[in-house]
Amino acid sequence: MQIPANMTLRQLRYFAEAAELGQFSQAARKLHVSQSVITTAVAQLEASLGLKLFDRMPHGVGLTAEGHRFHQHVRHILDTLQDALSEPMFLANTLPGRVRIGASYTVLGYFLPSLLARFKRSYPQVEVDLVDMDRAAIEQGVSSGELDFGLCIISNMAEPYVLRRQVLIRSRRQLWLAESHPLLQLPVISPADVEPYPYIMLMVDEGQESAMRYWRSVGREPNVVFRTSSLEALRGMVAYGFGVSILSDMVYRPWSLEGRRIDVRTLTDAVPPMEVGLVWRPDEDLSAPARALHQFLVFACGG
Repeated sequence: MQIPANMTLRQLRYFAEAAELGQFSQAARKLHVSQSVITTAVAQLEASLGLKLFDRMPHGVGLTAEGHRFHQHVRHILDTLQDALSEPMFLANTLPGRVRIGASYTVLGYFLPSLLARFKRSYPQVEVDLVDMDRAAIEQGVSSGELDFGLCIISNMAEPYVLRRQVLIRSRRQLWLAESHPLLQLPVISPADVEPYPYIMLMVDEGQESAMRYWRSVGREPNVVFRTSSLEALRGMVAYGFGVSILSDMVYRPWSLEGRRIDVRTLTDAVPPMEVGLVWRPDEDLSAPARALHQFLVFACGG
């Protein structure tokens, strides 16, 4: 498809912020423009592409299937441009060495691969030893010096914090449900509305513990009918209407493996976001390669 001549980088940036925040108003506040500027930019993109990019909902917007695919391409464009502009800040192509990091299931599957690919373009001589570990093992490995640093869901960490932490992204959590689910008929959805319906609990990365913290905070109890460590199994169960779940936007995909639609809705009671970040020893100077990767991740995620 030929790129429309009137499509601008600013429109793409406005679209990406709206897609990632789920509200035109929040995107406008973050970018210091009026909401009408975001709305106009999205409308112009939709007209240029001949596609509907967003579904409008009572409390925000959600990407259509076409919008989701377009957002993946736009995110790649914006990330590549950011890397090109920031490369002079780094000693590209000259730094040799090795970095050993631990990362948890969700970080490995849905966050880290594209960032590591971008890092390797700037630092081809740095070897990254990546270890699949749960959060507790990551903290232990970092504390013992076995790992240079770790990447995990740091919102699951408990005080007092022994290791230094830095948030890289905060991913909104929303209700996942089948496109024909009765809850979609409600103008707004509360935890009390969700409570009677079958709930599917994801068990990886302390999913049950973090979910129950939220449910307890609102004085409710989910009607758990199935527990699974497979996100694809959960997607399929939700898409076929066997239950609902509350999960982060970072792992959301609008379709199951069987090609069935999964809708999302924001709950009236704010659900704490999932925070993914770095952990490292407070008393240790990182090696030059480890420091380069650390700085790259912080910069690439907007820090």
